[in-house]
Amino acid sequence: MATERTLSILKPDATRRNLTGKINAKFEAAGLRIVAQKRLQLSVAQAEAFYGVHRERGFFRDLVTFMVSGPVVVQVLEGEGAVAANREIMGATNPANAAPGTVRAEFAESIEANSVHGSDSAENAAVEIAFFFAGIEIVG
Repeated sequence: MATERTLSILKPDATRRNLTGKINAKFEAAGLRIVAQKRLQLSVAQAEAFYGVHRERGFFRDLVTFMVSGPVVVQVLEGEGAVAANREIMGATNPANAAPGTVRAEFAESIEANSVHGSDSAENAAVEIAFFFAGIEIVG
């Protein structure tokens, strides 16, 4: 399996509850390295652009509203099979279906406030990483 990079976002519900360290400890314990990280407050325009693929879906407006409701931590995780590893650590989108020990099983408040976002493919990871980070900001 190849070394990959993937985007991880710690959502407003996680930052509001000071869970950044606990969530990142799970990524690091699984062998992923944080090679870029910043805390920011998304604007409506940024959230709409980032989640634009969902623009026609019924949950789009609620998602944007939630993602601008507080600070987020955007970060790049690196490691062997990072995309799949991150998704396994995060758990199912619906925390009711997330395996015990996953981020969403432990920390999510709801299907929307599920604490984390992760890229779903290597191709999308490249696009998502470029949305938030310049190459010079990623230090492996």
